[in-house]
Amino acid sequence: MSNSIPAVLLLADGNVFHGKAFGKIGTAAGEICFNTGMTGYQEVFTDPSYYGQILIMNNVHIGNYGTKKTDVESDTVKIKGLIGRNLEDKYSRYQADDSLGDYLIKNNIVSIAGIDTRALVAHIRHQGAMNCIISSEITDIEKLKEELAKVPNMEGLDLANEVSTNKEYELGNPDSDIKVAVLDFGIKKNILDNLVARGAHVRVHPAKTPVARLKEFSPNGYFLSNGPGDPSSMDYAIATVKDILKEDKPVFGICLGHQLLALANNIPTFKMHHGHRGLNHPVKNLISGKSEISTQNHGFAVDAEKINAAENLEVTHVNLNDDSIEGFRMKNKPAFSVQYHPEATPGPHDSRYLFDDFIELIKKN
Repeated sequence: MSNSIPAVLLLADGNVFHGKAFGKIGTAAGEICFNTGMTGYQEVFTDPSYYGQILIMNNVHIGNYGTKKTDVESDTVKIKGLIGRNLEDKYSRYQADDSLGDYLIKNNIVSIAGIDTRALVAHIRHQGAMNCIISSEITDIEKLKEELAKVPNMEGLDLANEVSTNKEYELGNPDSDIKVAVLDFGIKKNILDNLVARGAHVRVHPAKTPVARLKEFSPNGYFLSNGPGDPSSMDYAIATVKDILKEDKPVFGICLGHQLLALANNIPTFKMHHGHRGLNHPVKNLISGKSEISTQNHGFAVDAEKINAAENLEVTHVNLNDDSIEGFRMKNKPAFSVQYHPEATPGPHDSRYLFDDFIELIKKN
């Protein structure tokens, strides 16, 4: 790895940024997005919901506490590429296993440092999410434009199958009275940890698992996970959720799972201008009247007008920055969901009560 090798960032709108190579020497392309969190960069990199995206870490210094084998949300780095102001090789945490640079090289992640991330994020906030390409091996802008033109738009992409487990596995106490069937669309490790910590025995299933197979586990409840891509393109998952709802067993959805639960209730989703990604998004719980600081990572959202007009649904949470829908529940079934991440690793634990609510709902039913 070398900080002396030039690298180029090209946006789909034609803007070009010049920096220095960091991590793997190569080329990477995908949808650009930004995260405003100051810590937890390794958990962010391994979050499957970022699959297919080039990530801007907006904090000035990234990498200054190194990387650690246990600070992960999945078994591999899921981002396509990384953009930063100061990507640091030197680290101060004695528990760290590796430097950020070596970690990115081992995980084949192309990165660019020396970018004015404040200016870049301001541009994305104004212009909206778009595709981009970063390269430390191609400096010819016309060639980069040709490569960028080959990259598909995020809208319409089903990416859950790319990150879902290939085979079923179980966690927790097999003798537990609380059995949860999990549909893995790109689940984070700490979501499963929160379910297990509350006494649940979980079986994690691949994204395209049919309902008949889910029922073989004899679950007391169902969990719909987070994940990447456009939920409206996932016809198989929407159909599965509709079948699950016929059972009248408790259902809890997070992020992509929230969007799929909405789509199963004929509420459309839409591509957001630039999405919500960070550790400090304020959400109001309309049931309790309390506000929560939440961890978020999503580029799609539920149609507010349609869900507010639905007779069988009740909005439970709203975003205090833009009034977008952050949670709802069904009035006629024990099913609810939130758009944000209550496990919050990294982030504040204001919303972990939602896991308690789910377990209590299972016990009552």
